[in-house]
Amino acid sequence: MTNVSIAAGPFRFAARLEEDRAPRTCARFRQWLPYRQKLIHVRWSGEGCWIPLGFDDPGLPYENATSYPAPGQFILHPGSASEVEILLAYGAVQFSSKVGQLAGNHFLTITEGLEHLPELGRLTLWAGAQDIAFELG
Repeated sequence: MTNVSIAAGPFRFAARLEEDRAPRTCARFRQWLPYRQKLIHVRWSGEGCWIPLGFDDPGLPYENATSYPAPGQFILHPGSASEVEILLAYGAVQFSSKVGQLAGNHFLTITEGLEHLPELGRLTLWAGAQDIAFELG
């Protein structure tokens, strides 16, 4: 099991990579680490925040895919009709975009700090984009 440390806004989280369920997505994400970006609030999906990655094809298949991630689950949409992106659910989510419902690979799950997710979501919604950083460990 591979652990990941996450700093998002003023909050800290511990997470685990879902390597048994999404091995190719986890391997690709590990290549990006350490990874820093901005976390912004979703537009269509409900109580979630996302990291847009653009339209570069990461070469990933769907694996462990869902349209309904639970709070604390990160999913990676490998692109096609919509751009490549990472989404974090902090509440009820139906993953979608302007082209309709999407699915993403559930590859990372928060294991510590879940109680801070609703506050991170509200902060991102009302105060704007928050810094987010992922590191092994």
